[in-house]
Amino acid sequence: MTASYPALRLRRTRAHAWSRALHREIAVSPADLIWPLFVTDGDGVEEPIGSLPGVSRWCVKGIAQRAKEAVALGIPCLALFPNTQPGRRDPLGREALNPDNLMCRAVRAIRDAVGGDIGVLTDVALDPYTSHGQDGLIDEAGYVLNDATAEVLVGQSLNQAAAGADIIAPSDMMDGRVGLIRAALEQAGHHNLQIMSYAAKYASAFYGPFRDAVGSSGLLKGDKKTYQMDPANAEEALREVALDLAEGADSVMVKPGLPYLDIAVRVKQRFEVPVFAYQVSGEYAMIEAAVAAGAADRDAMVLETLTAFKRAGCSGVLTYHAPLAARLMNG
Repeated sequence: MTASYPALRLRRTRAHAWSRALHREIAVSPADLIWPLFVTDGDGVEEPIGSLPGVSRWCVKGIAQRAKEAVALGIPCLALFPNTQPGRRDPLGREALNPDNLMCRAVRAIRDAVGGDIGVLTDVALDPYTSHGQDGLIDEAGYVLNDATAEVLVGQSLNQAAAGADIIAPSDMMDGRVGLIRAALEQAGHHNLQIMSYAAKYASAFYGPFRDAVGSSGLLKGDKKTYQMDPANAEEALREVALDLAEGADSVMVKPGLPYLDIAVRVKQRFEVPVFAYQVSGEYAMIEAAVAAGAADRDAMVLETLTAFKRAGCSGVLTYHAPLAARLMNG
């Protein structure tokens, strides 16, 4: 810095709205948003989620309508998560391989509704399909089996690819699964199908409302600390990202979002690849609770948090506030 006060007054460029806009370093637009949606069974069904005020589970037809809404708002991608009926869950998560499961039907409905005008990201993990709520297959002691789970995840990925998914997003945190999925997709001719790996997914306390939404919270036996990352670790996140990129991931995700912005920054600086963050259900619920208590302005908080993700180097953000944010950005 070559000048000092009073020759240099940093407040000069903040004095007027036009000047603040001119000097703004980060711009956030609807094109930066991925909208997570929950799919449920039935016809004409919308099920509000109590722990996620303002968010619902939608039937397949409802998901198709949300896709049309997203296209109109300029949101480029939807992320789908199924609420599988209890009778279709089992210890092996076999419903994940059903070509007519909720996820696959929702993908096809989106294609019928809007064609290729929007991207569809599909979650790859077994927790929405297992009767024990874990992301993979378990042994007699309840330990999640890595290699056996990875084999099922490959089948799940191919199932979603055949339905028309654009982005396969493994969220399970099994070792080696990205490489296996990439090899299987290539062999099946899905050369342009992207993999967005949940590379740095932490064993977080912020996931509670999501587990309510997909119906796994009451089923979960034990915790997920043997495969999701320790919140105290940062260097380990870089190792996880490096492995997933080497195995064929096109982009990586940090989850949760705001409590782990330092991880997003370090990943972006180290690898210079597309980094996405998931503003998870607990983060959404905290904003909504603050608004309900009269302690915050929803619109301002939503835009500020999204700006923080972009400032940290994220290419995009998965957020349940996506439609609200897009409306605010579109004016």
